[in-house]
Amino acid sequence: MIDKLIEKLHPLERKVLPFLKLKNVKEIIEKSGMQEIEVMRALQWLENKDVLKINIEIKENVYLGENGEKYLKEGLPERRFLECLDKELSLNEIKKNARLDKDEISACLGILKREKAIEFVYDKVKRTDKWKEVLSKIKKDEDFLKSLPSESKHLGSRLDEFRKRKELIEIKIEKIRDIKLNELGEKLIKTEIKDNFIDSVDSKILKNKEWKNKRFRAYDIKINVPKIYNGRKHFVNESIEYARQIWLEMGFKEMSGPLVQTSFWNFDALFTAQDHPVREMQDTFFIKNPAKGKLPKELVDKIRKVHENGWTTNSKGWGGKWNEEEAKKNVLRTHTTVLSARTIAALKKEDLPAKFFSVGRCFRNETLDWSHLFEFNQTEGIVVDPNANFRHLLGYLKEFFKKMGFENARFRPAYFPYCEPNVEIEVYHPVHKKWIELGGAGIFRPEVVKPLLGFECPVLAWGPGFDRMIMDYYRINDIRELYKNDLKQIREARVWLK
Repeated sequence: MIDKLIEKLHPLERKVLPFLKLKNVKEIIEKSGMQEIEVMRALQWLENKDVLKINIEIKENVYLGENGEKYLKEGLPERRFLECLDKELSLNEIKKNARLDKDEISACLGILKREKAIEFVYDKVKRTDKWKEVLSKIKKDEDFLKSLPSESKHLGSRLDEFRKRKELIEIKIEKIRDIKLNELGEKLIKTEIKDNFIDSVDSKILKNKEWKNKRFRAYDIKINVPKIYNGRKHFVNESIEYARQIWLEMGFKEMSGPLVQTSFWNFDALFTAQDHPVREMQDTFFIKNPAKGKLPKELVDKIRKVHENGWTTNSKGWGGKWNEEEAKKNVLRTHTTVLSARTIAALKKEDLPAKFFSVGRCFRNETLDWSHLFEFNQTEGIVVDPNANFRHLLGYLKEFFKKMGFENARFRPAYFPYCEPNVEIEVYHPVHKKWIELGGAGIFRPEVVKPLLGFECPVLAWGPGFDRMIMDYYRINDIRELYKNDLKQIREARVWLK
């Protein structure tokens, strides 16, 4: 067994073997003349071969800081402060006599007043009867400084107080590495190893036949090697790309548009009343510069009439007077449904039937917590088809969620201002054995479709939030972890494959 092990030893392992009796890694590095990285690599390889065990002890060591070195020679400022007070002195006189700076004076006043070693007489300072007792405590503190460097656990309660003082002490976390030879290691260091191994073959070795009477080092196929991570997209982008591919395979075209939209497209075109709470500052991010945008002239009058009296949609509208200036306000889009509105407005009768989707970022003025962000991803879809119906809507949604890994989907009645009928989408979680709500869907109301498209036509629409959909796959319980950009998390995240 020893012979087979020796055949697999790397040159660095063979080089470090004579020094393993030293046990301490720092000593091994010093005595062997090898670089630290070479020694550590050799020891880790030997540990993988069950030759030794590397023990790491973390120690918190305390050293003198810059001021600590100074006070070790001159004495602590509070000692000098007290010793110069052979009579009542002003702070300026103390500063001069004790050679203290402004910060040291402040620190001394705090320490000595707390210990009741000094008191003020008008604008001067004098010692109290306790000053000698306090001076003996200061002597112990100076002995503390003389004892450094030392482990923090040996220094007691004074350590925390000294930590607060500027550059008095410095704390360093250090790793102490020792090795312990296993049974195999004890045998190995007693074995004579001849330096007759060939580690790599080149033309010179072959030409001169240097390989004769030598042994080739064997490859160790069981050795642990560092994991190499390939370059990859952020795992959220991977899942978005996966969803995008599903919609494309189902025959949908992708919608795109700017993140900044006018309130006209974000709210008014979707038949959201101008006094609706969702449009207030607590839900929407309004843009300061430019504060307002341009409206499509060909649609303004239609949208006004729809809001005020229902126009020709057999609706009563919202009543009141529609404000064009309110519609001009720029916002960060609060949903990707704004893209659906703009897409419908650009369609013509000869373009139908048509299917569109988007997966994009939206923004809402939410309070950050484990389940809410002020920006999130939403997957949007519309089907504009004179022959479409509610059953088709449910079919599209079931197919999408099935491809996203949720075999069972169910729907329950809901309310959204720009659709009728509406449904909430729920999918069954196969592991947790429960139904999870993912978002809403419905058929756009005539008040949305007719002014944009020019005529009434069924438009199937949906817009579930996407981030909650992917949290479970990546075993993430806090939605904020999706975007913390932790390199380890990104490297080790599972590839989206369902």
